[in-house]
Amino acid sequence: MKQSKGYRAFAFVILFLLAVFFIFPLYWIITGSFKTAAAINAQQPQWFPLEPTLMNYTKLFSQPAFQWLANTVIMAVGAMVLTCLTAALAGYALAKKRFYGRKILFSLLVCAMALPKQVIVIPLLQEMNFLHLHDTLWAVILPTVGWPFGVFLMKQFSETIPTEMLEAARVDGAGELRTFFSVVFPMIKPGVGALAIFTFVNSWNDYFLQLIMLNSRTQWTISLGIARLQGEMASDFGLIMAGAALAAIPIVAIFIAFQKYFTQGIAMGAVKG
Repeated sequence: MKQSKGYRAFAFVILFLLAVFFIFPLYWIITGSFKTAAAINAQQPQWFPLEPTLMNYTKLFSQPAFQWLANTVIMAVGAMVLTCLTAALAGYALAKKRFYGRKILFSLLVCAMALPKQVIVIPLLQEMNFLHLHDTLWAVILPTVGWPFGVFLMKQFSETIPTEMLEAARVDGAGELRTFFSVVFPMIKPGVGALAIFTFVNSWNDYFLQLIMLNSRTQWTISLGIARLQGEMASDFGLIMAGAALAAIPIVAIFIAFQKYFTQGIAMGAVKG
C-alpha cells in the first residue's frame, strides 16, 4: 500500500512538472501580450505584468487581425470537415470493400505519407494556378483534403467494424451511404474526432503552404499576418505576442471540444495495437 501511494505521488509530481513545462509558453505569451515594451525587454523578467496594458491589442486590431483570424478559421475548419469526410469514406472503402487494385492503392497511400510537402509544393502550386485558385483559401484547403495519413488512420479504425453488422444493414435494405452514416460512422467517431484535431492543428500551423499559396493581404492567415508584424531592424514582441495569443484561442477551443473523442481514439488505437 505504501509503495502504491509513493508511486502515485511520484507520478503526480512528474505529470505536474510536465504540465507546467508545456503550459508555460502559452502563459508567457498571454502575459507578455499585456506587458509594455520596456517590461518585455527588461534584463530581469517579469513573471506577471506589473503594469498591464492593452496597447499591444490596440495596435494589433489596427491591422486587419480579425480578417486574418477569420480566414484562418475558415481555412482550418473547411480542411477539417472535408478531410474527415473524405478520409472516413476512403478508409471504410479500403478496409471493408474488395476491389481490384485495393492493396496497390493502399501501398501508394502509405508511400505518399513519406513524401514531405516541400517536394510536391511546386506541382500543387501549378495545379492551383491551372484551376485559377491561387491566392484563395481553396488553394490551402484542397491540398490538405487528400491527406494520406487521414485515410490510413480511418482505414485502421474501419477494420474494427464487424462485417456482420454491415451485412445486417444490407439485408434491411440500407444503401451504401445509409450504411456508412447509420452504422459505420458512429463506430469510427472516436477516430474521426482524433483526425479532426490532427487536421485542424496541421492546417492552422502549415505556414509554409500558406506562404506559397496566399499573396494578397486580404487573404492572409493569422500566421502570415503575425510574421509580417516583425520589423526588418527591430521587432515589437508585445504586438507579436498579442497576435500569437489571439491565434491560440481557436486551437484551444477545438481541442477542448474534441478532447473526449481524441482520448477515445487514442485508447482504441492502443487496445487495437
